[in-house]
Amino acid sequence: MASSAAPLPLPIRSALDLIGRTPVLELTEFDTGPCRLFLKLENTNPGGSIKDRIALTMIEAAEKDGRLKPGGTIVEATAGNTGLGLAQVGILKGYRLVLVVPDKMAREKIQHLRGLGVDVRITRSDVGKGHPDYYQDIAERLAKDTPGAFFINQFANPANPLAHETSTGPELWEQMEHDLDAVVVGVGSGGTLTGLGRFFKTVSPKTQMIVADPVGSIIAPLVNDGIMIEPGSWVVEGIGEDFVPSICDLDLVTKAFSISDRESIDTARALLAKAGVLGGSSSGTLLAAALRYCHEQTEPKRVATFCCDTGAKYLSKMFNDHWLAEQGFTDRNLHGDLRDLIARRYGEGGATTIGPDDNLNTAYNRMRQADVSQLPVIDDGRLIGLLDESDLLEAVEDAADRTKGFARQVSTAMTAKLNTLQAHEPLDSLLPLFQRDEVALVMDGRDYLGLVTRIDLINHLRRAA
Repeated sequence: MASSAAPLPLPIRSALDLIGRTPVLELTEFDTGPCRLFLKLENTNPGGSIKDRIALTMIEAAEKDGRLKPGGTIVEATAGNTGLGLAQVGILKGYRLVLVVPDKMAREKIQHLRGLGVDVRITRSDVGKGHPDYYQDIAERLAKDTPGAFFINQFANPANPLAHETSTGPELWEQMEHDLDAVVVGVGSGGTLTGLGRFFKTVSPKTQMIVADPVGSIIAPLVNDGIMIEPGSWVVEGIGEDFVPSICDLDLVTKAFSISDRESIDTARALLAKAGVLGGSSSGTLLAAALRYCHEQTEPKRVATFCCDTGAKYLSKMFNDHWLAEQGFTDRNLHGDLRDLIARRYGEGGATTIGPDDNLNTAYNRMRQADVSQLPVIDDGRLIGLLDESDLLEAVEDAADRTKGFARQVSTAMTAKLNTLQAHEPLDSLLPLFQRDEVALVMDGRDYLGLVTRIDLINHLRRAA
């Protein structure tokens, strides 16, 4: 039987040829009020995000005007996706990459960058422009101190919005059959907003530019109320700002929506569950704002937004139930006692444990897989010991044959004398344990509930602040 599908594209010679020409998906699984909502899948770019587009135009512009020489070094400050785009393009063109990233960046992005051979410098995410540890200021200094280096500076680079004015906008306009009432974007550098805003102002003056902004960012209050707030903090990566970049034209914006981290993450997870699209945290922010815009409308409109990047970069964070619990993004029954500090509860299957008859090699593998440094030892549902890295190291280091050392049973190396706390005890009861470099094993009578570490206490105090 003959196929009616479109012919497959011919092989290409470079991954650079895969940048752009991304598909558009109509979202029919969500309540969009009277509107139709469309999602442009920028996560299908070879670097996994919309930033591949600006990476290509910024590098080619620097090559054209001579600021970037063959074999030179590209330096940039990035929350991740611009860096990945620059690496995707720059490595294939033969450049060295030095990227300065804030410490809230997902580990998958850092691993991706280092896999490409990028020199990644991690700095603080809790300081603003002008502070010596601010990621953009560090990148600028590095570029000045590195011979043959070029500071891309996406926040002030005119080739950034040009990418969207000449590629993203025309593509979307064609895919929407020249009928589009609103486009919902985020603001990081402002390039997407400015480039698309300029394009649609020319070809379709009715098309409104709507901004999706994380709570804590200065952009939405500035657009809606004309006020400059003290910037806060947010978990969503890649969008939201504590200053207005020079290439960001807020005069193009009709309205902005402030979206909480919780709503962004819930919406991104819903996008995967309902539409089968694995998008990142900023994609959740954009979709949440687009849905709000749609629900405010009283007549049918055609609305478009973006899946900015792939959620595969956030599997250890927003798609990790334990991370969500640690950040306070899940609804949990609170008890007003030490149970509220347990991020991974044994009774809910969240705790990583080991049995006394398991061997130390199994314990080692579980520690590495779960990224923990201690394992409660459970026998027939009861806590009988604790095995930590020190116990494991002592057991295998003393063995004449290391292979036999790792084959020893957990029961021969674990600590059986345990200092436990009952769930009803006050927070202050944790401090003596932490001062002895122990973790808190929390019990309800004889039942083991879970363990509490220093970071669990810190997370608890931060959520309560």
